[in-house]
Order: sequence, then structure tokens, then C-alpha cells
Amino acid sequence: MQLEANAAVEAVYSSDWGRIVATLIRSFGDFEVAEEAAQEAFAAAVDQWREGGVPDSPPAWIIQTARHKAIDRLRRQTRFKEKVESYAASGLIQTIEEPNYDAKEIPDDRLRLIFTCCHPALAPEAQVALTLRTLGGLQTDEIARAFLVPVATMAQRLVRAKRKIRDAGIPYSVPDTHEMPARLDAVLTVIYLIFNEGYAPTQGGKPVRTDLCAEAIRLGRMLRILMAPQTPSEATALVALMLLHDSRREARLDQSGDLVVLEEQDRRRWDQRQIEEALPLVDEALGSEVGPFALQAAISAVHCRAKRPEDTDWPQIVKLYDFLERVQPSPIISLNRAVAVAMADGPQPALALIDGLAASGELDGYHLLPAARADLLRRLGSRAEAAESYARALDLVTNDSERRFLERRLREVQAPND
Repeated sequence: MQLEANAAVEAVYSSDWGRIVATLIRSFGDFEVAEEAAQEAFAAAVDQWREGGVPDSPPAWIIQTARHKAIDRLRRQTRFKEKVESYAASGLIQTIEEPNYDAKEIPDDRLRLIFTCCHPALAPEAQVALTLRTLGGLQTDEIARAFLVPVATMAQRLVRAKRKIRDAGIPYSVPDTHEMPARLDAVLTVIYLIFNEGYAPTQGGKPVRTDLCAEAIRLGRMLRILMAPQTPSEATALVALMLLHDSRREARLDQSGDLVVLEEQDRRRWDQRQIEEALPLVDEALGSEVGPFALQAAISAVHCRAKRPEDTDWPQIVKLYDFLERVQPSPIISLNRAVAVAMADGPQPALALIDGLAASGELDGYHLLPAARADLLRRLGSRAEAAESYARALDLVTNDSERRFLERRLREVQAPND
């Protein structure tokens, strides 16, 4: 009974945390109250499900229990009546009349939550971080790693963002169509970061969190429906990009659950249905104003169109990265471009690019920089230097499957020459 209860709680947390918190925020209009009530409900579930068994609908049980705990929490506060009145006056608790989007699918609480978090009154970095915390259920340290900032800095951003929403009375609703463009970039970034956390978790033992990947793709599709008939090309490109990445999911792991790098993957295991759905979307996105997601989707499409690793058009990928660097300068994009240069022109020119990035200090603490450098040194035959870089990457990596991959590479370069 205990193992069954623990597994059920973990499963509900992984698959439904965002929906549960979004529902509670709509009910109470306060991020902190919603999160704390949800956490208390999950803690109660561990004990009660062990004794009484797992309920027929675990998410519904969590939501109902969390609602009771939130109400109890508010009742214990001396200004309960004033709080409720202030929430009602802010418009956070009232029933929201959604704009007419001429679409059959009505946006759910999770999409409302994204648009609330991505209100223009909040700083862009706070918009993304807050949504990852509340919708994706990511911990503060995980989000800090995604942004390459100290944990304390990220914690302060989250606290300030929650207070801003509460104090400014930002409504918990999907904005009307004419208001969406001001929030679109942040919303798209949030959805993609949720997908990335599922596709390559920053920490823990799971090599892939399929629940987050599926949730991000679902939200991306819903956003396209919301913005029809004039869906921005970047919204289309994001759906295509996520589908192309997700199509390779089954081939990214071997039978032991360890990572398999792109050039060693069995491409017969790639999901051709997702690829066939995504490629026309890439062409559609490239047919108008080209943005960062369209370029990333185009890069992924080059990989997915190649039947064999040696068929990959690496010079074309380098050109796309050149364009992407101009559109969206980023040290991580520069690192990815360097890897593409290595495949197109050899490891030596790529090593010079990576050493330049390392000297800038912009990617200090990012494990993929020393990992990429180690791989280039390995290919150049500089085994001792490669071992040092692999060791540095191992000091920084937090995902268990990536750690095992790097440990295997380190053993290879440390092994005696035959």
C-alpha cells in the first residue's frame, strides 16, 4: 500500500502539478496561497493514501484537499474578510468572460496562467521564471540553472513577480486578441523552456520527462488555435520545433536508459508521423518574417530530413546558425554553432570558437561548454586535455543520465592506447 501511494503521489505531481496550481490560482487569486495549499495537499496525500488507498481520481482529491487547506489558511488570518474583498475587487476571483476566438477549444486554466505570468507589467525574465515555477512545477534551483543565475537571485525574482501580480491586481485571464502580441514572445519562450525541461531535465535521474514535453506541445497547439486565423509564424515554428525534437525521443536512450548522441541514434526509431506533421509547419514559418524559433526549427528539419548521419547538410546548418546569431545573439547559440562548425569543417576551428566562449566567462557553470570542448579534444587526439575537460563537465552536470554519458567518455580517453 505504501509503495502504491508513493508512486501515485509522484505520478500526479509529475503530470498534474501545473493544472492543479492553475485551478487554485483561479479560485483564490494568489500564487503563494495556491502553491502552499497544493504542497500541503500532496503532503496529506502521502499519509492518507497509504492508509485509505489511492482515490479514484487522485488529481480531483488533491484539488479538493488543497481548496480546503487554502480556505483554512485564509480563515486563520485576521484580515480574512478584507483579503477576500480585495481579491474580488481585483477581478482575480470573478468569473472571467473569455473573448470570442472563433475556436471550438476553450483555453483552460494553464493557458490563463501563462498569460497572467507573462503580463507586460512584469520583467521578461520574471515572466518566464514564474511560469516555469507555477505551471511546470520546477524548483527554484532548476530554474536558476536554466537562466544561468544564482539561486538567490532567482528566488528574489519569483517573490517580486508574485507580489507584483497581487498588488497590481493583474487579472487571471487570457487577453483579447489585440493584446496578445505584447505577451507573445514571453509566452513562446515559456512554452519552449517547459518543453526543454522535459526533453533534457536539468537534474535528477529521469533522462526525459514526457509529461512536460506533451504539455508544452499541447499548449503550443492551443496557442496557434487562439491566434488563428493570423497565427504568427513564430507560434507555428515553435510547434514544429517541439515536434521535431520530440520525434527523436525514443532514439535518445539505449536499453539501459543512457543517452545516445545524435550521430549514433537509430533513425528508424524516430517518429515519422511527428516529422511529417512538423516539416510543412517549418516551411510555413519560413514563408514570412523569420524569427529565432523558425531558424531553430529549420536546423532541426535539416537533421530530420537526413536518412543517415553522414547525409546531414552541416554547411547549411552553420549558415542557419549564422543567421540565428544575428537575430538572437546568445552564448548558448554560439556554442551550438561551434559544434556545427566542428561537423562541417573539423574540430580545430571549432575549438578556437569554444575557447573564445570560455574566455568570455559567459558560460561559466554551464556543463555543456567543457563537455563540447572535451569532445573536440578527444577527436583531435589530445586525450589528457580531453580528460580534464570531461572532469570539469562532470563537476557541473546535474542530470544523472548525462553524468553517466560523460563518465563513459572520460573512461574512454583515460584508457591506455592499444
